[in-house]
Amino acid sequence: MLFVTNREPKGSVKATKKSKPYQFDLDKNAPANSVYFCTRDGKGEYSEIGSSKFMKRLKESSAKQILLYIHGFSNLPEDHIFPRVEALQSLFDAREENLIDVVPLIWPCDNDIGIVKDYWDDQKAADQSAFSFARVLQRFMDWRSQEPEEDPCLKRINILAHSMGNRVLRETMNKWDKYDLASGVPLLFRNTFLVAADIVNEALEEEGTGRLITHASRNVSVYFASDDLALRASKISNLKNKVASRRLGHTGPEDMRAVPTNVYAIDCDNFNNAYDRPKGHSYFLEDNNGKPGKVFDHMFNSIKTGRVKVDDARNRRHILWLVNNPLQIATYPLFVRIKRLQTYDSLVGIPSLQRQRMYHAC
Repeated sequence: MLFVTNREPKGSVKATKKSKPYQFDLDKNAPANSVYFCTRDGKGEYSEIGSSKFMKRLKESSAKQILLYIHGFSNLPEDHIFPRVEALQSLFDAREENLIDVVPLIWPCDNDIGIVKDYWDDQKAADQSAFSFARVLQRFMDWRSQEPEEDPCLKRINILAHSMGNRVLRETMNKWDKYDLASGVPLLFRNTFLVAADIVNEALEEEGTGRLITHASRNVSVYFASDDLALRASKISNLKNKVASRRLGHTGPEDMRAVPTNVYAIDCDNFNNAYDRPKGHSYFLEDNNGKPGKVFDHMFNSIKTGRVKVDDARNRRHILWLVNNPLQIATYPLFVRIKRLQTYDSLVGIPSLQRQRMYHAC
């Protein structure tokens, strides 16, 4: 498996050279000054191969497309990231061999105990990682421009950002535009999948902090669920620090009329907790029976066709159902109201004003 990281290795940075062993230093969650292009040779076994060999291996792979994966907060390489990437790769291979190479971009999460402290430490690391991954995107562009005309790399690039990984992506695009580009970002991604996004729900609007994500993508699919418990914890963490905001992964875009026409809102409220009990946060892989889930199926179709399937084409909205049952679809408004009441009841114990704000954000 190929991967890119800005986590500092054990030992000095100078001691880590191309095609030499690499080891994560999990006690450090500050981003390194360097970016490491690596391979995972086995569990806990990694080699740094340098960007040129990395790009060459991507090009020579039999896969037709690339899916970059940016993980969420409090995710460690062997505990969370690599198993999830392996599961995602297996789902793609089972559906169609040689369609996708999944390549994780690993940024330094904290391994302290305590979700609130971890959240704020990881938020800082996410912002600081933008400089590193902006260099990675620029390296992709430089490599493509240097490819010989008679043998160019024609692989399409897609990107999947989960949870706080959306913050990494947002800040990466902003730093890339500010320091490396002359007049806006290029159209780099065929599909951008924002799953359970831990950024504000106005981010993709033209004046929003994430607008460059929409500029760099042919399609932007926002997958959201109002009863995502991990994002609820995120909101509580933000409220403790006097920051009140509605999350994109809870509501979808605040106003679909205010975002570009390549942005699509995909409601996953019907099954997120069934797939990932009890948090309802990591619902983009298998279902609760180990089969490809609804979000995976939807992403797969977008990757294959270059189009985003939506039932409501005018408003660019789509509801993913656990079961395609006409009665279930007909009673959807009642279902949403029940979900909102359940969310409100679960917030008992939080001061009333904060509780009301959080309820209306669901």
